[in-house]
Amino acid sequence: MSYVKNVLQADEQIRYLTNIHWIIYIPGVALLVVAALVYGFALTEEGGRPLWIAIAGVLAVLAALTLFQAWFRRFTTEIAVTNRRIIYKRGFISRDTIEMQMDKVESVDVQQSVWGRILGYGDIIIRGVGVGIEPLKNIDSPIEFRNHVTGEQH
Repeated sequence: MSYVKNVLQADEQIRYLTNIHWIIYIPGVALLVVAALVYGFALTEEGGRPLWIAIAGVLAVLAALTLFQAWFRRFTTEIAVTNRRIIYKRGFISRDTIEMQMDKVESVDVQQSVWGRILGYGDIIIRGVGVGIEPLKNIDSPIEFRNHVTGEQH
């Protein structure tokens, strides 16, 4: 069962669940493409074929590790807005959670690049009374998240 569902209090309901955007997979996919290109080059090269195949193999392993790390980060992160609080949990064995009561929220700032606007991701900074939550990076649908926090649901 998810962390968020485990910590819900009596009469607390989830308004919105989100996660880290799939954009975090791009570095791993880019490494995988480069590995495939290097391997393709190795097949056409006569003298240096073993060296290029070894380089392609190293790049493929790095790509696999990068993709696994992105997947694991996304899999172990939960972000929720309930009718009472904002819950952010990351980590698997070592867990890091941040929770802020809704009545303590002063503002929710959304930062999106051009690509973030096109692809639907961005960073969220939640400012509370005397406190702030660290920026939540690369969040999927940040405007919708903000709307659920501020009560401007559509």
